[in-house]
Amino acid sequence: MSGPLSRMLKKPLTARGAAQIIIVVTVTVTLAGGLLIWLVDHDEFPNIGTSLWWALQTVTTVGYGDVVPAQTGGRIIGTVLMLQGIGLITVVAASVTAALIEQARRRRNEAGDPVMAAQLDRIEARLGEIERTLAERRPG
Repeated sequence: MSGPLSRMLKKPLTARGAAQIIIVVTVTVTLAGGLLIWLVDHDEFPNIGTSLWWALQTVTTVGYGDVVPAQTGGRIIGTVLMLQGIGLITVVAASVTAALIEQARRRRNEAGDPVMAAQLDRIEARLGEIERTLAERRPG
């Protein structure tokens, strides 16, 4: 296996990378779903424009209801599109959340937490006392 996919899989996955993958997959699934629904349920979806419009509103979970699949195959395609849309929303929300948490973590580390610094100073002082006590008790 070579190409962009294999290079992508060799790198550690980040939230941004996951979001990029899910966006590419969502666009692909949306376009494929629009084309498939047009082929499967041609009576309800007489042209490719209507099919793509339906696929877009389904994957974004808007679902105006102006066009709906009548065939079982079309409903299965709709189910796949809905699940893909839910995945897209979830990954985008997780990516934004991860970015905000990382930004807050960096700010906290840069600013320094005075309570944490004081606690670390106390721990360091106690360790120093322990080391001195152990050194005094060593034979020789």
